[in-house]
Amino acid sequence: MGMRSGKELILATKPFAKENRTISWFHLISGLLIFGLSETCTILFQNIFIKLIFSLLSALIMARLFIIYHDYLHRTILQRSFPAKIIMNAYGIFLLSPPSIWKRTHDHHHKNNSKLYSASIGSYPVMTKQKFMASSPKEKFEYLAVRHPVTIMFGYIFMFIYGLCIQSYIANPKLHKDSLTALIVHALIIITVLWLGGWVILLTTVLIPFFITLSLGSYLFYAQHNFPGAYFTSNDKWDYLTAATQSSSYMEMNPVMQWFTGNIGFHHIHHVNAHIPFYRLPEAMQKIPEFQNTMRTSLSPFEIVRCLKLKVWDAEKGKMTGV
Repeated sequence: MGMRSGKELILATKPFAKENRTISWFHLISGLLIFGLSETCTILFQNIFIKLIFSLLSALIMARLFIIYHDYLHRTILQRSFPAKIIMNAYGIFLLSPPSIWKRTHDHHHKNNSKLYSASIGSYPVMTKQKFMASSPKEKFEYLAVRHPVTIMFGYIFMFIYGLCIQSYIANPKLHKDSLTALIVHALIIITVLWLGGWVILLTTVLIPFFITLSLGSYLFYAQHNFPGAYFTSNDKWDYLTAATQSSSYMEMNPVMQWFTGNIGFHHIHHVNAHIPFYRLPEAMQKIPEFQNTMRTSLSPFEIVRCLKLKVWDAEKGKMTGV
């Protein structure tokens, strides 16, 4: 049996792009309950090491809930449900990912992933080596700063507070009122928790979980499209399926991290068909052979370093390289 490609491969994903509403609600409600329980335990336990363990759990479950929110904005799960709309919009604001800016930028990313000459809306910018060498010192600094490991690590500040909230609201206050709402809500959460619980409770229930979640999210988004073997091309040669399968990685994870990250490691399949619910991505991987022989990376320290070293697209070598 020959390997499918093009429209035939996209059509092969359609059977998996069907939601089970009961399963979707189960994942959302169970995630919210685990988060609430974890935050409660962080407050109640006095031992700092136990507090930190639950703080880490809160961070990881926040990441899982973000993937559920992400699927909702893709119109993949829980559509035409008023309670889901309230919960999801509230969660987006809570996690500094306001629905208006996240959906607009993320939809742009899906339509322009791997294009070399497209606005870097919703994704990390990628320059060709030739363009980088011809850029001014200021342009080089700004480009490398956005992709720098420290910027990614502090995604809480740079990508979410500044990029998704402050920058979007300044650019269009009328369109992105929820960006200002997110900033106000976040500030009120910090002030209230500090006032009622003190610095230790603030650190363990808010600042550490947000820092870990948004750092992890920033890195995952980076590494899923900036990895050894990733393919980029000029706009006129761009092809949707090639971009999805060759510029989006399969990030191998252990079962625990795969669960906490909502199967987002199956990113190449998600880019082929964003209407496959996150809980059906492993099934699609298993049953569609064409998705199994793909570019892979992982969360191992070695792979993280390899990904972070990549800076520009070298057209002569046909790959991402350092500068």
